[in-house]
Amino acid sequence: MKKRLYKKLIHEGEYVAEVDIELIDTDEGLSPYITLEDAQKLDDVRDYLRRGDLHSAAQLARLYTLTSIAV
Repeated sequence: MKKRLYKKLIHEGEYVAEVDIELIDTDEGLSPYITLEDAQKLDDVRDYLRRGDLHSAAQLARLYTLTSIAV
């Protein structure tokens, strides 16, 4: 079993959250996969962003705002 760090981006509305998770590579089954805790963290961050709770989301991820540009 090999673990590696990965950054997952979650986009909700005008915000993007960058969440650190671990990908687990194995020779068995479908690989790579993430732990249940990391999956819950991703769900929590998405829920916090949907509700506008940036303080809670920022405790689990790095937050960014998106700005549209005209080309």
